[in-house]
This record gives sequence, C-alpha cells and structure tokens, in this order.
Amino acid sequence: MFSSLKPQPADKILQLIGQFRADPRADKIDLGVGVYKDATGLTPVMRAVKAAEKRLWETETTKTYTGLAGEPAFNAALARLVLGTAMPEARIASVATPGGTGAVRQAFELIRMASPGARVWVSDPTWPNHLSILNYLGIPVQPYRYFDAETRAVAFEAMLADLSGAKAGDAVLLHGCCHNPTGANLTLPEWAEVAAVLEKTGALPLIDIAYQGFGDGLEADAAGVRLIADRLPEVLVAASCSKNFGIYRERTGALMALSDPARREVMQGTLAFLNRQNFSFPPDHGARLVTMILEDPALRADWEAELESVRLGMLSLREQLAAELRDLSGSDRFGFLAQHRGMFSRLGASPEQVERLKTEHAIYMVGDSRLNIAGLNAATVPVLARAILSVGV
Repeated sequence: MFSSLKPQPADKILQLIGQFRADPRADKIDLGVGVYKDATGLTPVMRAVKAAEKRLWETETTKTYTGLAGEPAFNAALARLVLGTAMPEARIASVATPGGTGAVRQAFELIRMASPGARVWVSDPTWPNHLSILNYLGIPVQPYRYFDAETRAVAFEAMLADLSGAKAGDAVLLHGCCHNPTGANLTLPEWAEVAAVLEKTGALPLIDIAYQGFGDGLEADAAGVRLIADRLPEVLVAASCSKNFGIYRERTGALMALSDPARREVMQGTLAFLNRQNFSFPPDHGARLVTMILEDPALRADWEAELESVRLGMLSLREQLAAELRDLSGSDRFGFLAQHRGMFSRLGASPEQVERLKTEHAIYMVGDSRLNIAGLNAATVPVLARAILSVGV
C-alpha cells in the first residue's frame, strides 16, 4: 500500500530553519521563523503564564476529558477578548481547537459542509498554510489582490474590485490584523468598505486573527473583526493564542461562528461534531491558562503590560530599521517598514537578493522577502540595513 505514496513538497520555512541551524557562522541572523523572539533570541514564557501554570499545578485535580467544544469558560473568555463585551452571546457558537491552524482547518471544513461548491477568496499573498489546507481539502481558491509591490501598502481599490466578484455561498478569508506575510493592514474605514462589499455580495467573511495585541493594541487590533461581526449576519472567526500569550507549543485556539440566535444550537452542535471527527477533545492545558489569565484581574493586568511591552519593542525595531535605511540610502523608500504592523513585513527583495543576503551576510528570510522584525535587536538592525543596501534592494 505505502509504495504508492509520493514525496511531499518540503515546507519552505521549516527548510529554512534547518539551513540556519546548520550554518556555522557566529553572526547569522534568523528572520525567517514566524515566532516572537526577545532581544536575546529567546521566545520567553510570559510572567502571567508562569504564574497561572504554578497555580494550575497546585489546584488541578484531574486530567479527564473536557467537552468536545472545550471548556465553556475558555470559549466565552476568548470570545470577549476578540469580539468585545457588546456582542450578544446568543449569536456566538464556539469551540476550542488545536491552535489557530486548527481553527482555520475547522472553518474550512464547516464551509465545505455548509456550501459544497464554495470558493474561498484569499488575499494575494496570504499565509502559505491557508492555501495548503484549502488545496488538500479540494476547496476552490480564488485570489484577490491585496498588496501593492511598489508602495508596499494595501492595494485597496484593487481588493474591492476583486471582492465584488464574490457571491453568496463563497467565503472571503481576511486577516484580522498584522497581515502575514506583508504587515500591511486595512484601516478601520477600509474595513467598513469591505463590510459593505460583503453585504452586497452575500459572501461569508472568515477572519483569521492570529496576532491580536501585536499591532496597535488589543482593542485596536480587534476593531476590524468587531465591525464585520456587527455588520454581517454570519461570520467565522479563527483565533490563536500562540503569539499574544506566547504558548505556541500548547496549541491553543478557537473557532467562533456568529449567526442568528435561532441557529446557534445547530451551529454549536455542528462545530462539536467537526471536532469529534478530527481530534475529538481539544487540548486543554493552554486553554485553561488563558482562561485563568483573562478572568483574574491581577494576572490579566500583568499579561497586558508584558504584551504591550512586546508590541512597543517590535514597533521600535521597525522605526529603527526604517530610520537606518533612510540614513544610509538617502531616501525614504523603506518608510513602509515603520507603517507596517506585527512581526512581518515584505521587504520587496527579489529571490536572488534574498539568496545573497543568506550566502553573503548570513541573514535568513523567506524567499518572498518576508522578514520577521522580532528576529532583530538594536545591535543587528544596522547590520541588516547595510546588508539590504549591499545586495541592491
């Protein structure tokens, strides 16, 4: 049986990680892997997470199964974080998932179940795993223009023109904030225009929000999601706790489905059914930590303070890199770096220039020139700036 299997294409980011680790140069810089790192190159355990884990270790009395949807307290707490307290609970069906990726996968499964002929519209570019999962599931993909390669900003008019071709029964995948891989984000007025297009076409919005708190702050980063949720009758939201709580390996996320309250029971049952088919009960450890932090005022205050420090640190690195490139090049053509938000920006380098950065300067980034700002520190920013200009970007 197994002789019929064929080699699968290697994940380019995982391949890049292997090359970085094998590089013997002491001054190498990793801007490829998509995780937050502090100035020392570590991905730390947040203070509130450590405190919650200690409390959980002291008080937990069982490791028995949770429900198919996960713990209701987690689902409710995360829904309030993402959707705000004004969203009627009667509209929200929600299940815990293995990370944000699990939430995205379950959303695609739900779309295919509800509308077998659905196309999923995805930004060009988007997170590669979006496309990988959609292709694996056999769901038709329709790209829409999003990123202007010249200005390094959102190609908004082109985006609206493309999305006007969506129809009822289709789904439109949107990045809630901190667009991956470009770092270019919609403004709140632009979110309102997208909502108007979705209202007109009848297409279902699916919002992937993986970096809440990394862009302009917890509330600002969720503003677009909340606007869409208020305006549209049906919305899917895939949320991740990997980045803003720093619990990557705990695989903590949730899928929220907003609909008419009369359909909530059927929707909740359907989401639980999909969990049962894929993994039965979702992981609980990370979800329980998140719940404890969000429900305890002291833990939440400490978490928010540390998250804000992380956000401001990345923003400072962006501003430093943009300023360094401006000083060295004598132009402001890299000013977009200070305007982008989150961990990522697409630099605009060619694959050949990206390869030269790796071979000549030991600087590793993804082939499309996505760089992880969090892979830098104050000392390596000037190194990167000089290298970028030396390869002709």
